[in-house]
Amino acid sequence: MKQSFNLRTFLADNTVVIIFMAITLAATPISGLSLSSIVQEILTRIGRNCFLVFSLILPIMAGMGINFGMVLGAMAGQIGLIFAVDWNIVGVPGLIFASLIAVPIAAGLGWIAGQILNRARGREMVTGYILGFFMDGFYQFVVLYLMGPIIPVHSLNITLSRGYGIRNTLTLDSVRQSLDRLIPLHIGTLNIPVANYLVIGVLCLFIVWFRKTKLGQDMRAVGQDQQVAHAAGIPVDRTRIIAIVISTVLASLGQLIFLQNMGNVATYNAHKQTGFFAAAAILVGGASVSKATIPNVFIGTVLLHLMYIVVPRAGTNLFGNAMIGEYFRDAFSYGVIALALVLHAWRKRANAESARSSLRGTV
Repeated sequence: MKQSFNLRTFLADNTVVIIFMAITLAATPISGLSLSSIVQEILTRIGRNCFLVFSLILPIMAGMGINFGMVLGAMAGQIGLIFAVDWNIVGVPGLIFASLIAVPIAAGLGWIAGQILNRARGREMVTGYILGFFMDGFYQFVVLYLMGPIIPVHSLNITLSRGYGIRNTLTLDSVRQSLDRLIPLHIGTLNIPVANYLVIGVLCLFIVWFRKTKLGQDMRAVGQDQQVAHAAGIPVDRTRIIAIVISTVLASLGQLIFLQNMGNVATYNAHKQTGFFAAAAILVGGASVSKATIPNVFIGTVLLHLMYIVVPRAGTNLFGNAMIGEYFRDAFSYGVIALALVLHAWRKRANAESARSSLRGTV
């Protein structure tokens, strides 16, 4: 039987998407930017950011919410890049070398995070967020004090003047945009990073395939009801840990793609907002902390970064001050996470009340 269209349900499910579409549609003509420049920026940012956002899908599928602990993977990616720059490995081989270092570190950190999150069941998001702060201190200790005296660093160009520790900002000239320019494609004035899109396409195929595997089905079962999954013989804790490990590894690779496009890395700060921006993007795309799809990633990345492009310029044109646009951008970014969490709690409560009402009606 075909279900009738429910406007209230549609608006509730797509509130965040509608708000962001309204903001960007209103700000775009005020910004004064040409259509070609906006499209070029969006194409670049999709190739730069989507991989990071995709790393959030599996933990959501496993019922663990937004994996704010993905910053652990970003730290691992940055450590890999530091060694690639130190060894002066140029181009795509440099990215491969960095990934070979980053992936094992990210897998180890993901396993630790998974163990901790299993002991904070029901509070995974806030625990992952705090875990990111804790590991940030350890990361800075390694990069600031251990690299040089304990961990060999050969290049004096990346170390502090005291002889050990890594500089605040590293230029990534050896790998800068090496993936972006691997398969160049120019259509008119547009430059399309084909290799980035191919990598993202492979990741999409992996996610589609993974969902059909036994492990993918186990994750979905765990995400729907852990007690039922445990009764069915599914190793719940192990499945949740694997979801976090894969997410952290993907985040490390995503950070490599992001930073090679930027061409530099703020050694002590680049990873800190990774989880926040990725979470904002996937929630803007219509995902929730309990359900996320591949279209949510693309829609969210486009809408969020379209706002990042046009709102600051619109603020400059309206108020003569670009900082006002920056303030609006940050406010809306943080607000979308808060709104998505509130809507999720409201839906959960409404569904529970509806289930209780239907149960009372059958008694």
